[in-house]
Amino acid sequence: MTKFSDLALDPRVLQAVTEAGYETPTPIQAEAIPHALQGRDVLGIAQTGTGKTASFTLPMITLLGQGRARARMPRSLVLAPTRELAAQVAENFEIYAKHTKLTKALLIGGVAFGEQDKLIDRGVDVLIATPGRLLDHFERGKLLLTGVQIMVVDEADRMLDMGFIPDIERIFQLTPATRQTMFYSATMAPEIERITKTFLKDPAKIEVARQATASLTITQSLIEVKPVRKDRSFGDKRAVLRGLIRAEGESCTNAIIFCNRKMDVDVVAKSLKSHGFNAAPIHGDLEQSMRMKTLDAFRDGSLHLLVASDVAARGLDIPAVSHVFNFDVPSHPEDYIHRIGRTGRAGRLGKAYTISVPSDEKYLKAIESLIKTEIPRGALPEGFEPDTREGKPDRPREERKGRERGGRSRERDRPVKAHDESAPMEPLVAAPKPELVAEAVRETPREAPREERRDDRREPRSPERTERSGERRREDRGDRVERTDRVERTDRVERTDRVERADRGERREPREERRDDRRDYRRDRDLGPSVIGMGDHVPDFILRSFALKPSKTEELEDATGTEG
Repeated sequence: MTKFSDLALDPRVLQAVTEAGYETPTPIQAEAIPHALQGRDVLGIAQTGTGKTASFTLPMITLLGQGRARARMPRSLVLAPTRELAAQVAENFEIYAKHTKLTKALLIGGVAFGEQDKLIDRGVDVLIATPGRLLDHFERGKLLLTGVQIMVVDEADRMLDMGFIPDIERIFQLTPATRQTMFYSATMAPEIERITKTFLKDPAKIEVARQATASLTITQSLIEVKPVRKDRSFGDKRAVLRGLIRAEGESCTNAIIFCNRKMDVDVVAKSLKSHGFNAAPIHGDLEQSMRMKTLDAFRDGSLHLLVASDVAARGLDIPAVSHVFNFDVPSHPEDYIHRIGRTGRAGRLGKAYTISVPSDEKYLKAIESLIKTEIPRGALPEGFEPDTREGKPDRPREERKGRERGGRSRERDRPVKAHDESAPMEPLVAAPKPELVAEAVRETPREAPREERRDDRREPRSPERTERSGERRREDRGDRVERTDRVERTDRVERTDRVERADRGERREPREERRDDRRDYRRDRDLGPSVIGMGDHVPDFILRSFALKPSKTEELEDATGTEG
């Protein structure tokens, strides 16, 4: 049997591995480490929980033992899809490199840029980052990737699901072509296979298990729930989940509960806590400090149940997880492999329960087609009864709010109180006495019909009045035209005067003084009537008549009345 001492690792690395309690490498470690130490590219295909992190961390520390990092130019680069996975790789590096002088930097979101810039400026041997934050530092001019000797891409299939493939390709192009590349993925989608053929050079392909298969140490079970009403499925699934946890008893030392939506993560965690369970949520909308605090509590055992979205499904090394509950059937079949892979790690036994409703049938078929086996069906927990209550559906509060915003008011959902017929009804306003009403009706004068009042108000217009109105309208139009012409002539004269003053170099006078000059402009100069069109600057040749004078021959013809 192969041991770590047989893999030609640095003695300081072997000492750290021994202190961590490991003697025998996993299959992927035993096959990948020798190729990595030779400087070859490595393409590792293995399910989660097989020790992929150590398979690239140990040879990286050994290869970087010689040399020194320069400012803003890391010597190696590790890309991870999530903050939690990147932090976990950093923790492994600290464990295995504690006897060396190698430095590292962790670039993830939720942390201030200033602290990360200080680490990069000092120079780091190992840079561990998520793709987005790495490109942010590069675009700010704080990082250079031209000195990268070793590049590792971890959980590549997860990066494909999260849309990081364009960023990965750009990062590959920013690094030297002579780098050594180690590429790890649990599945080999066509897009990932294209990238490996483009950026890897003659890689050593290592496949330690059949692609997309679950570990044999995991006992899988499918719990089918058939609610009486479709809108009761959410409440029934929560009841089944509580029943399964209680049925496991003390054997369920801790568990991860996966939901498809962040909103459901919060609701399920709150429901478990209200029923006396020690549970806490974790998803991408939480602050990074809160996410790390929750994970630390789950690792040290102070937190029993971790309700998570798929942000916690990949790469989290929590070896002592006893159970995994899929509250929702994952929509991507690969996610099922990674979810249940959180349990049964490092040779331990684990259980994975999946709760399904009739609408999940197509997702179940896709999962069973991927793992090439049927998930064993389990029985509902004892004491479970479907919810048959009438009234509001049992759904998350957020969904109810959205439905109300869509057009239903809160008043319609409130129950109407029954009226007691035996109790007398109190009038809103005191009723008036009948004799007062009759007297008011007699004294109120009647109004004339609407048609009659309209005729009285308007008198027919006589022909003379109509003719006078037409004359007034024509006179008004003439006055408007005359005023318009006068304004146009005044503006034209003002513009001409302004140009002449500018040519003479005179200063502009106040508007009030120039108004008097403008009035006497044409009178003082005796320019005659204004010309509409080209103004006072019409050339003389345009104003002249171009009629030709008759020739002498034509004059003679006109006098004699004959033609030449």
